[in-house]
Amino acid sequence: MTPEFARGFRASVPAGIGVLVYGLVFGVLAAEKGVSAPMLAVMNVAVFSGSAQFILVGMWGGGFPAWQVALAAAVVNVRYFLLTAAVAPLLGPFGKIGSAWRVHFVTDENWAVTMAESRRRPVSGDFLVGGGVCVGLFWFFSVLAGHGLGFSITAPERFGLDFAFTALFAALAVTMWRGRKDVFPWAVSAAVAYTAFRLLPGAWYVLLGGAAGAAAAAVRGGQEQ
Repeated sequence: MTPEFARGFRASVPAGIGVLVYGLVFGVLAAEKGVSAPMLAVMNVAVFSGSAQFILVGMWGGGFPAWQVALAAAVVNVRYFLLTAAVAPLLGPFGKIGSAWRVHFVTDENWAVTMAESRRRPVSGDFLVGGGVCVGLFWFFSVLAGHGLGFSITAPERFGLDFAFTALFAALAVTMWRGRKDVFPWAVSAAVAYTAFRLLPGAWYVLLGGAAGAAAAAVRGGQEQ
């Protein structure tokens, strides 16, 4: 463990505490969907993306084709191309193989902490990875704790947990809002998703809404440049 790794870990503790809340609720919902604890643990390590895992569990047991579930998860994670591109200079010194496994530890939270810290002083890839490990540990154990709690709740609707997926995504959306420049892509995404939900079967509304929003953001970004 390098000093930069430890510094990144400590700097991301507040973000990890915020992740803990989402992890607990996600674990409860995963239990309600019948996802086993071992499978959830593997998902936490292999996927390590809250938004994608919410999609996967939300579609769990819904009769959706595997490719459709995978594609929906991929669409919501398109933003990681931009996040990892922004931190590529930090990972360059580790080479292709060293960078390949380190990008797995890039999350919205530790990316934001790293970028904020880089404006104050130089940071390295170890700082980024330290933050990712911190957030990952909070996520991993809070999800499993929530999963254990979920099996003790026999009537989830009494606690509003039947609405929790919708509420959590709404809360996540608020944290991602950057101001007026998000109005256009968000409106396009919502309109396309709603239309697809009304007209098409399955989870096409997730795929088409996400793709339309990403395309609208790209067009808007190109016009601003």
